[in-house]
Amino acid sequence: MILKNVKIKGLSTGILLSTLGIFSITEQANAQLTTQNLNGRESSVNAITTAVPFLLIGPDSRAGAMGDGGVATSPDVYSSHWNSAKYAFMEKKYAFGLAYTPWLQALVPDINLAYLSGYYKIDKKQTIGGSLRFFSLGDITFTDMTGNVTGSGNPNELSIDFSYNRKLSDKFAIGTAFRFINSDLAQGQLAQNGQSVKAGRSVAVDISGFYTNPDFIINGKKTTIAYGFDASNIGAKMNYTNSSDRYFIPTNLRVGASGTMKLDNFNEIMVFVEANKLLVPTNPIYAVDSTNKVILDSNGDPVIVKGQTTNVSVPRGIFQSFNDAPGGLTEEFHEIYYSAGFEYWYDKQFALRAGYFYEHPTKGNRQYFTFGAGIKYNIFGLDLSYLVPTTQRNPLENTLRFSLTFNFESPEVKN
Repeated sequence: MILKNVKIKGLSTGILLSTLGIFSITEQANAQLTTQNLNGRESSVNAITTAVPFLLIGPDSRAGAMGDGGVATSPDVYSSHWNSAKYAFMEKKYAFGLAYTPWLQALVPDINLAYLSGYYKIDKKQTIGGSLRFFSLGDITFTDMTGNVTGSGNPNELSIDFSYNRKLSDKFAIGTAFRFINSDLAQGQLAQNGQSVKAGRSVAVDISGFYTNPDFIINGKKTTIAYGFDASNIGAKMNYTNSSDRYFIPTNLRVGASGTMKLDNFNEIMVFVEANKLLVPTNPIYAVDSTNKVILDSNGDPVIVKGQTTNVSVPRGIFQSFNDAPGGLTEEFHEIYYSAGFEYWYDKQFALRAGYFYEHPTKGNRQYFTFGAGIKYNIFGLDLSYLVPTTQRNPLENTLRFSLTFNFESPEVKN
């Protein structure tokens, strides 16, 4: 892969392409330009962009087969990503999982996401968990603006988190996670205005909750109802140079509900719905002149025609994200994306899954069906998933994903 060094706001286009283009959300990068170049008119495309979007990739194949949702599904070892509070309801004493996801496999052979996750039950009420996420962008050749090769490297991003989760009652638990993030995209190869592009670093926290009630009876069948929420990646902005330019990380709010019905002694089915919203400011509409150049005020700041400035603190950005879209309330609702899916288990050993993911066309336009299966044998579990896009191309189309699970000890800690 060739990465060129073209400056945009103190950060190279190469870095932006690494984090945005490779994630197949180039439409979002174009959306910002579209919004700024409409001479004061509202844009039909205005997707939100952040640094380190790899944090939002669903790492495991179970959730990947159900529309990439998991905040309110039944607990498993990969709950660290979706809702760590679910760990408090795990039955096994401890477990770990390993997942691997090829990325853009049809175009580039060496881009991938690896994910390691696990938990340990301290007692009946307390559970700790953690995960390691590593995203490799493969071997990249760096060039300058004239095409001359300046070096090569293997850009990568990683995050490490630790969570503490506690039951507040037999049916409700809360969780909190602490995360360290490292984004080494340029590996010291690029320089701008005499400054080397350094690795971006940040720290963040998650706050989550999970409620589950197994005592419902629907049509004479025992049914478990569950609700969950997870506010993830609440943390400091990221900087890739010594300049003042800083970029929001993908703070995200996820809420959902599920129902699991036991049909008989061998058959069980779960259905769920989930909604997500980035808690990051939306790009405003800027005033431009006849040459489509953004007009600056006396302080050197862009003149905003509609919307609010994105140059705000993280706490203000979170609250502002609910009412700052240039298109008003309609556009705010467009920023919510949805997942829905179902899971069927036979004898708690074999599973079939399917789901759907929807994102509004003006906010990224990711829409796809997912399918998959799973099998459990003693301590070992294997899950597979496959994605079928219905609109634009997707980095995971024509890709078979898999994840492994290892559960240890009998369920000696009862919920």
